[in-house]
Amino acid sequence: MTEDPRANVASKYPLLAVPHIQLHGTVDEMMYARFKTQLAAAPTEGPIVVSLTTLGGDPEMGRAMGDDIRLLRDYTGRETLFLGKVAVYSAGATFMAAFPVETRFLTRGTRLMLHERLMSSSIQLSGPLTTLPAVLKAKLHEIEESIKIQEEGFREIVRGSAVPFEELQRKAPSNWYIEAEEARDRGLVLDVI
Repeated sequence: MTEDPRANVASKYPLLAVPHIQLHGTVDEMMYARFKTQLAAAPTEGPIVVSLTTLGGDPEMGRAMGDDIRLLRDYTGRETLFLGKVAVYSAGATFMAAFPVETRFLTRGTRLMLHERLMSSSIQLSGPLTTLPAVLKAKLHEIEESIKIQEEGFREIVRGSAVPFEELQRKAPSNWYIEAEEARDRGLVLDVI
């Protein structure tokens, strides 16, 4: 009987068995608060493992948690490992992007979902005509800056992988779902456990 090569892959990464920080649910201010509390309680030496299950949420909260991870690495030199479980969608992928591809893992059956940032807005034009162009320019600047932030995030997600930025840009408008094995095969994560 041939042994399934996937069966023992988890034994190669014993640190992933008990993550120091375990997050699930909507990426929002409450998750960020739980993240900060668990990070403060984590061991002060050695690698830190963060697990995440989310259907998405606020991309700025994902970026904020990611910045904390990056700063921890930059200032302490500690290794940080990411373990995506079941679903890592939207703002969760934004957070995952803060981890280098060689420190990202997914559990079997997990899906990533990458998409463009969303905006729902209306513009109220009311007042003297000479003030209205400024209202429209302000909204245009908001959109342009959001696109820049989105592109920065996309570049971080694919940095070090075999996925070209242009492919992600092309697939993101229609919600790109990526199964764990494809994410591993394309270099978006190191391995599937």
